[in-house]
Amino acid sequence: MSKAVTVRAQKLRRDNTKLRLYIFLVLVAALLLAALFSMRLAPYDPYLQNLDEAMQPPSASHIMGTDQHGRDMFSRVLVGGRTSIFATLALVAVISVFGTVVGTLCGYYGGRVDSVVMRISDVCLAFPGLVFAMAVAALLNGGIGNAVLALAVVSWPKYSRVARSQTLAVKAEDFVSAAKLAGSSSAQVILRHILPNILGPVLVTAMLDIGTMMMELAGLSFLGLGAVPPTAEWGNMMSTGRSMLQMYPWVVLSPGIGIFISVVLFNLLGDTVRDYMDPRNSRSG
Repeated sequence: MSKAVTVRAQKLRRDNTKLRLYIFLVLVAALLLAALFSMRLAPYDPYLQNLDEAMQPPSASHIMGTDQHGRDMFSRVLVGGRTSIFATLALVAVISVFGTVVGTLCGYYGGRVDSVVMRISDVCLAFPGLVFAMAVAALLNGGIGNAVLALAVVSWPKYSRVARSQTLAVKAEDFVSAAKLAGSSSAQVILRHILPNILGPVLVTAMLDIGTMMMELAGLSFLGLGAVPPTAEWGNMMSTGRSMLQMYPWVVLSPGIGIFISVVLFNLLGDTVRDYMDPRNSRSG
């Protein structure tokens, strides 16, 4: 009886996790669509200046107010979302793919190259990520593309570590040995047997990393090492308005709301994906 109750509780927990996964997927998809079509959804031109309406507080016509140039903040937050969100997704895609490839090859072949690459990753992980990224971005003279590159330089080691550890575990399995005995080449073993079995942890790491990378990218822009005016980007918008925080708080709070909503949604989705891919939930299904 107790076993039946346990199985029922596990099934209920998995169904609840699946429902949450669908809900957060829909919300994130809506966020991405809003960012993708932001220029059409924006009620005003986000770059059109109108000094007669400068620093207007939130109202029916400007629900997030206007900035010092009279530009509608809601329109700029919408358009800024396209820059911030898709730059973050591109960053996570680059570091996850590169780090996974490097970690998989190091874990599979081992040897001197593995030792050298792992020592390089140790150096990257020894420094605070954002501080290291600031130094790299400063050398590259800023810009949103250079900010993404700077964060990529310091953020790939975590994925290489995950991929390497998973590859070492999978490489020791009997089915990998059987594939080698059957005449499969190293490339075939990696593509057919190693990668499919290590993508789960890498995917979960990437999902949970989106919110962190978004805040770090916004941080670089806030410090003047990312997107530059007049580009609508959340970190840059907060930096531009920080001196007016006490008198005109909506200028800073509006892009802050965009960052908050996006980070929360991606973090909740990442947590739910991790719960859904938990082997204990899979067994209960």
